[in-house]
Amino acid sequence: MRLVADSACDIKELRGMVFKAVPLTISTDNEEFCDDGQLDIHRMLDILEKHKGRSYTACPGIDAWLEAFGDDDEIFVVTITAGMSGTYNSAMAARAVYLEEHPQAKVRVIDSKSTGPQMRIILEQLQQMIEEGKKFEEIDGAIDAYMQKTRLFCSLKSLHNLAQNGRVSKVVASAAEVLGISVIGTASSHGTLEAIGKCRGDKKLLVKLQALLDDAGYEGGKLRICHVENEVLADKIADMIKQAYGATDVCVYKAGGLCSYYAERGGIILSCETK
Repeated sequence: MRLVADSACDIKELRGMVFKAVPLTISTDNEEFCDDGQLDIHRMLDILEKHKGRSYTACPGIDAWLEAFGDDDEIFVVTITAGMSGTYNSAMAARAVYLEEHPQAKVRVIDSKSTGPQMRIILEQLQQMIEEGKKFEEIDGAIDAYMQKTRLFCSLKSLHNLAQNGRVSKVVASAAEVLGISVIGTASSHGTLEAIGKCRGDKKLLVKLQALLDDAGYEGGKLRICHVENEVLADKIADMIKQAYGATDVCVYKAGGLCSYYAERGGIILSCETK
């Protein structure tokens, strides 16, 4: 069984699994950055911070997906939310082509309705069920229910790229920058970014995040945190979660290209299992 995802999952490999991450690209009028694991994210962030014009992302083409599928008969694909990217539709188009050429194959394309660490948690759950020996149909039936018990939250210090990409109002982005606040958001049920609060300062952010986790029904299960050049804050959040919930399965890591583009320098994205 093969697992495939787009690069917004921030995973390069899944130990013991046949896994492929298909890169998206980030572009301005003058530069193109391929999120292929070799990207110089620090340089990209520097360029984007100074860029005044439009920036945008592009999903993988059908050929890139087909190459990632290889020739396996059973494939699970996890994509960044269709609410903010055409990646899911591209993967579905590739699935149709693949099934024409491999009519015996089974291919499930999963819209994560999220990004980054929530995609990672979904992929880890798929891997766990595969390693437990579950059949394709059993996994296919169980993964949707599992996804309903996961959540994503983020803290964004800048909304510049989201504004340039047309995802949020430029007025809102400018106000956040001028006021020096962090915008707290979540992945909505429709797979879009929903702003749910704001705060100033790391201490207030920790209090706010714990309240959000409580409301979401987090009880100390799996939790993943990615950061954009903000490891100190990410570690503070991880320590708070371990102390408050007795959590042991908490992982902190650097965001890849796509999550760095949307969360920007200083941004934090976390996802967790809920009850």
